[in-house]
Amino acid sequence: MSPGGRANAGNRVSSDVSSGTGAGSGAGSGQGPGPGRIAAYLGLVVLGAVVGVAGALAQGGLFPGGLVLALLATAGLFIGGLRLTGTQLGVGAPALGWLVAVILLSLGRPEGDAVFSGGLGPLVYLLGGALVAVICATMSRLPQPGAEPGRLGK
Repeated sequence: MSPGGRANAGNRVSSDVSSGTGAGSGAGSGQGPGPGRIAAYLGLVVLGAVVGVAGALAQGGLFPGGLVLALLATAGLFIGGLRLTGTQLGVGAPALGWLVAVILLSLGRPEGDAVFSGGLGPLVYLLGGALVAVICATMSRLPQPGAEPGRLGK
């Protein structure tokens, strides 16, 4: 017990909520996400853009191995974002950065230069990366720590 008559566990929960890391940091708690969570999402957006650019270069330069490597890196980033944040937004943030980078690279320049060439590789990378993002975003939620397996009411 703390000097105020409260248990220390209650203090830990309230500090988790104020920092945006606890179970009550969602939209239903009345508070927005903490600065750490916002920084994590912004970092995931930047990482998504970096992986998108690197994958675009690798898939064109090292076909077909580069295409497989680019899709595996994309999947690893999306799953890592899901595991880091524990939410589907952890997949959506890097997917947004990836999509913006890949679309900007596919537009090309007025001179006719483009990162993506016409062919099957870039198409598989674009559609495969989008498919991986959807698959990762719709995966079942991660189990909560301390939750007991089994049916409720037992």
